[in-house]
Amino acid sequence: MKNVVIIGGGHGGIDLAKKLDSVAIVTMIDGKSCFVHTPAAIRALAEPALLDQLIMPYDNLLARGKVVQGWVANIKEDGVELTDGRELPADIIVVATGSTYAKPFKHSDAGLDDYRAAQKEVAASLNAANTVVIVGAGPVGTELAGEIACKYPSKAIHLVTNEDHLFPTYTPNLAKKLEADLLKLGVQLHTGKAVEDLQSLSEPYAGKVTLEGGQQIEADLVFPVVGSRPQSELLAKVDGVKLATDGRVEHDGWMRPSQLRPNLFAVGDVLASGDAMTIVALARQVPWLEKTIKVVLAGKSVTSLKPYTPWPVAPILVPLGSNFGATALPFGKQGMAVGHFFTSKIKGKELFIPKYRKQLRLK
Repeated sequence: MKNVVIIGGGHGGIDLAKKLDSVAIVTMIDGKSCFVHTPAAIRALAEPALLDQLIMPYDNLLARGKVVQGWVANIKEDGVELTDGRELPADIIVVATGSTYAKPFKHSDAGLDDYRAAQKEVAASLNAANTVVIVGAGPVGTELAGEIACKYPSKAIHLVTNEDHLFPTYTPNLAKKLEADLLKLGVQLHTGKAVEDLQSLSEPYAGKVTLEGGQQIEADLVFPVVGSRPQSELLAKVDGVKLATDGRVEHDGWMRPSQLRPNLFAVGDVLASGDAMTIVALARQVPWLEKTIKVVLAGKSVTSLKPYTPWPVAPILVPLGSNFGATALPFGKQGMAVGHFFTSKIKGKELFIPKYRKQLRLK
């Protein structure tokens, strides 16, 4: 059997490793010992007891393959070299290094102890805060506003976006449903307002926020949630790799970022796939890449398959706490919006935690 090395143990990495475990000798490499289900980290700030449930050991992930803890320093033609000098052979290499985000929503190279400490510190600051400002109303910012409002209804919560409406690329009905729920929950939504004086893009802080037009808000806690940043540094060192304007790596249509390395693939947030940097994108990308790698393992050319095509309209689920929120389903040119019942049942109640605990064979 051939060796497949997957760099990165996030959502894309564990899913692909699991799918290929029976057809190849799979080695997944990650710097930490556990999978972190980051979407649930939003609720964990309001419900700190949830933190232990969303950090899941890799120990039981693979039945045949193995998980190696370490950081990859270089990608070679026939394998990878780790920062500690170890070398692992590979016939196929997949880079699934994902993206970074402002603290405390995603872990960093500093490790899980640092991640846990950051989560607990911000959760304590949130508990003590009276006025909270969230800058950025994408999925993270909007869900965070809902979670805080559900847990702490007496707090003053401001959600700020420079867009005229929430999620402008989707059907207007999605924004209408979410804005109506946020209003019910007491969240003050500031649309079409840029923030002029963010003190940090990397972590929450206490301070004054000035909105376009001059309005000032004194906040006990400011969350800068203005988007993900792809972790493409490792791939950028490979000959033939080109970065898109957003820092993601371009590809040849078959998720290969370098014409000089036909055995090298990338998936998820690091890849300029045409999809947004979301877990929903992986629901389309990983099955496609699984099929493609199996074709390669069978000795066929990837070009015998049709190139990857991104979601025409990606579904998106935006819970606001356990019982509120809205979803856009992938029907029509801008999606079809549905409300509380569907969103709560599919994501809001459990945030997919049982799904991933089952995938990692945990109780």
